[in-house]
Amino acid sequence: MKVTSWLKNHLPTRRRLIQVYAALLYNANLKGYISGEIYTGNTKAVCVPGLNCYSCPSAVGACPLGALQNALAASGNRAPYYVLGILMLFGLTLGRTICGFLCPMGLIQELLHKIPTPKLKKNRITHVLSYLKYVILVVFVVLIPLWYVSQHYPVPAFCKYICPAGTFEGAIGLLANPVNSDKFSMLNILFTRKFVIMVLLFGGSVFVYRIFCRFLCPLGAIYGLFAKLNLVGVKVEASKCTGCGLCVSHCGMDVRHVGDHECIHCAGCVDVCPTAAISFKAGNITLRAHEKTEAPEKPRLDRNRRIAWCAALLVLAAVLAYYNWPTAGDIPAAELPVTDTAPADTNPAEPLPDEAESSGEDAANAPELTVGSEVGMLGPDFTVPLYGGDTFTLADARGTVTVINFWATWCTPCVAELPHFEQLYRDYDGDIEVIAVHSDLVTDDVDAYLANYDYTIRFALDDSGVVTAYGGSTMLPQTIILDKDGVIVYNTVGSVTYELLESIVAPLIAEE
Repeated sequence: MKVTSWLKNHLPTRRRLIQVYAALLYNANLKGYISGEIYTGNTKAVCVPGLNCYSCPSAVGACPLGALQNALAASGNRAPYYVLGILMLFGLTLGRTICGFLCPMGLIQELLHKIPTPKLKKNRITHVLSYLKYVILVVFVVLIPLWYVSQHYPVPAFCKYICPAGTFEGAIGLLANPVNSDKFSMLNILFTRKFVIMVLLFGGSVFVYRIFCRFLCPLGAIYGLFAKLNLVGVKVEASKCTGCGLCVSHCGMDVRHVGDHECIHCAGCVDVCPTAAISFKAGNITLRAHEKTEAPEKPRLDRNRRIAWCAALLVLAAVLAYYNWPTAGDIPAAELPVTDTAPADTNPAEPLPDEAESSGEDAANAPELTVGSEVGMLGPDFTVPLYGGDTFTLADARGTVTVINFWATWCTPCVAELPHFEQLYRDYDGDIEVIAVHSDLVTDDVDAYLANYDYTIRFALDDSGVVTAYGGSTMLPQTIILDKDGVIVYNTVGSVTYELLESIVAPLIAEE
């Protein structure tokens, strides 16, 4: 009997199960934790309702807040109609019900708050602090990205400087995989600050209910703007309400009344209302009512809920199977001998005069180079389309030191270092080849971006998986330097300086 009672009191509620379900649905690409790479499939262009980092290895959709910042940062080239439209759709239909049921960050905070410790109760100070998220929305999500538009420099400020989801799901999720151990060299003071913010917020969640949602989350602030319009959420039947205030005092959020801009529609107030005036509705359809009200129809409601859960679990199983079913790329190929050499259509550089005089026997005895992405290997040949027309083929650059940079307009470090490559190309004009290859994830603003600059280096689109051939992934920027024979002498993910580039390139040019 005691065991049954304990189980009844500790089983997860329906809302908790929905929260877990949503977190799994957003992060269905579980094999991303094994590969250590970010999913880049078609669904990544679709925004999920809750705060879920785009860079999480398992994320199958985009975060609406990150998408909004990137869209505003590129608003000089195009209006962010899609992102604004999807946020309005989410706001009008669900509003802050998303915060209560469909946000992984909300789930993490609530689980941390379960740890037995003294709790800080809401008061006038917390009520005032709840408006801070609107300040953060205006400053970090809107003004800073728009201000940088004039400088053609994308800065998703909230993601870059504050967001704990980006630190926990994205950075830590990727760095936890040994495959990405070499990425630790990319970390700097910016990551340290964000890590400290994350630790403070997660630690604060133990003592303060939903500390991030209440005081800092700009996505919750956006959905709060639709408080009087959202279709799904808790509703109060005015004729039954006595104004006793039990609902407000029971709520952990800084609400002034049920359903206001701070209400996350968790429906925790439904059963505490003594007059059964509160219910959880989707339009005119009642999804949950007071226990006394539901009692006569409880068998039918339980049956309908079981049917709904079975359907939902089938959908989740199908989604998990779709994203995690092994593909040809996931299955290791049979091991090949390490004597693979350059393809037959890869033409070596023309021999220098002194090389032409060397004996044919020496040439015959020269070791064959393995084609690959590591330093000392022969760089794989590729052909990519250039912005502005024509194509670039690596084989045509043999005999010249070649610098390859993988970048993207939405990658702030990438944009910041482009002038280094331009300066290098101008300083060593005729002695080197520089090609900047743009990621194929989001490409619709590249031409408009380049039109703002007078770059002389060549820009291309990675339409054939060149970055993968060179051992890269979605982590940008990445720089590769090849000597005159096409051998890789430098291949690193992370930002570079002009001094570093010159220190590698200059000796290669000087070699005879």
